[in-house]
Amino acid sequence: MRFTTAIKSLMIAAMLTGAAAQAADYTIRATANSNENDEDADGLNVFKQYVEAASNGAIEVEVFIGTQLCSTGAECLQGIADGSIDVYISTSGGAAGIFPFVQVLDLPYLMADDRVAEGVLQGDFTRKVRDMALETSGDAIRLMTIGNTGGWRNFANTKRRVASPSDMEGLKIRTVVADLPQELVKALGASPTPIPWPELFTSFQTGVVEGSKNGITDIMGMKFPDAGLQYVTLDGHAYMGALWWMNNAKFQGMPEDMKKVVVDGFYQLQQATFASPKRKSIQAYEDFVAGGGDLYVPTPAEKAAFAEAAAPVYDWFKANVDGGEEVFAALTEAVAEVEADLAGAYDADLK
Repeated sequence: MRFTTAIKSLMIAAMLTGAAAQAADYTIRATANSNENDEDADGLNVFKQYVEAASNGAIEVEVFIGTQLCSTGAECLQGIADGSIDVYISTSGGAAGIFPFVQVLDLPYLMADDRVAEGVLQGDFTRKVRDMALETSGDAIRLMTIGNTGGWRNFANTKRRVASPSDMEGLKIRTVVADLPQELVKALGASPTPIPWPELFTSFQTGVVEGSKNGITDIMGMKFPDAGLQYVTLDGHAYMGALWWMNNAKFQGMPEDMKKVVVDGFYQLQQATFASPKRKSIQAYEDFVAGGGDLYVPTPAEKAAFAEAAAPVYDWFKANVDGGEEVFAALTEAVAEVEADLAGAYDADLK
């Protein structure tokens, strides 16, 4: 009896060993230059769990959070192009050096709220940007979806409450090294000051910069109030889009059923990143106010004044950015369509 039991145990062990040794048919190496608590990591974990389960193990997703595979947008996108990385998430600023037209997501006051932004990013606008990226990269880099990374950009500073564009005058506002955000800051009367993200805390402390354009989860996650950042104006000038890129050859090399699993996986990822900042921002706002922060909500008239002051940036974008006019038209048309659909929905739902 003991002999039979031992044989059965050995057979089971051999079967399990063989199953474990059997490699997946496809492996996707995915990276996000963030941390484990970030919505980018949330999205990748959802993607991994869905794709591996829905493919019945045929696809394995290896997740790298941080800078193990690459550390800058240009480096990571080059990794996507040459196939050493399969999936990477960038902000619009991080991809602007290769795809300048994606900065359309940073244009201010074009999308009013989450319902508009999410509707736009789930539709043909994202497919249009995908086509432009494929053409620009020689069919090497494919845009899979656009999610969110941090909610909405708001103006924050160390000096005073900002309730109108005139309150921005003279403030040194941190921007990335890209033309569009610098043009926006100048249009509002402030002084754009490019500072690398890791240096921002110290720059607030020393007065090198006096403000930034960030979401509340980034502000609290980086402990910027400890460096003197005490004023946040909820102008919501830009939705913090997260562009998820994939090596196009890897995607196209899969059979149709596996490609569908990957596409569905990015849908799941997108929904997770839409939801994550909403949940995390609740506590972040509470902590900011509890720590003595001044949280200001502009009136509709005040917000309209910001939008009017920023309007020249649209013409600058269309005239100076490759593909700017084309992608601007695609975004504004998509916004109009979503707003019309929402108006009809409100008519039905408010009766």
